[in-house]
Amino acid sequence: MDIREWDQRYRSGARPEEDLEAAPTPLVVRIAQTLPAGEALDLACGAGRNALWLARHKWKVTAVDGSEAAIDILRERAARQGLRIDASVADLESGDYRIEPSRWDLIAICYYLQLDLIECAKAGLKPGGVLIVIVHISEEGEPPSKHRLRHRLRHRLQSGELIRHFDGWEILHSFEGRPEDAAHKRSVAEVAVRRPSNSGGGDSPTRPPKSATGADHPKTADIPAEPRDSRSTGRTSETPA
Repeated sequence: MDIREWDQRYRSGARPEEDLEAAPTPLVVRIAQTLPAGEALDLACGAGRNALWLARHKWKVTAVDGSEAAIDILRERAARQGLRIDASVADLESGDYRIEPSRWDLIAICYYLQLDLIECAKAGLKPGGVLIVIVHISEEGEPPSKHRLRHRLRHRLQSGELIRHFDGWEILHSFEGRPEDAAHKRSVAEVAVRRPSNSGGGDSPTRPPKSATGADHPKTADIPAEPRDSRSTGRTSETPA
């Protein structure tokens, strides 16, 4: 779906159970509850279910999405609830939003795949800050398509790819399979990672290049998919297979 299609979907209210009524993403809630409230950035925020929850729990929240309709809904919901959220419309894929380096305590990118954005988000975290990424992955046996073939991938990753972007980072959570999130049915890859406290900043990109496009990642052999009852590894990622 392009941004115009997302705008149409949000304005029509065609899928309220996913766009308007869904609870916050379980992983975002679980990780945020372990952290002191600080500055949070919600990228590809949609109508703001995660941004609203974070703001209610005393986080200072900035939320960004390419859909003007989604941001309008978020602003209305925040106003009704008496919450302050800095909500902005920006085409993330075109690099319209600059992630300020070493600023954020928490960054969430949920159900949106753009690999260069992940790299910018990594640079945007303070040392010790946490990044949550959730992306859809290709199902076993799915026929080839422009959304699933690895060499043309934009919206889904192959199994095991996502975790490879975080070599040397502390892995707080790593999972592949059916999500706990009732608003999403397809298989996902989920990670929550902490930026090393001794990592430098300033040299990494903070805005995706204008020509860049997105893609996803499978898991490393040394960090297996977690069972439902034990999702956190508490480990630092190692060199991927």
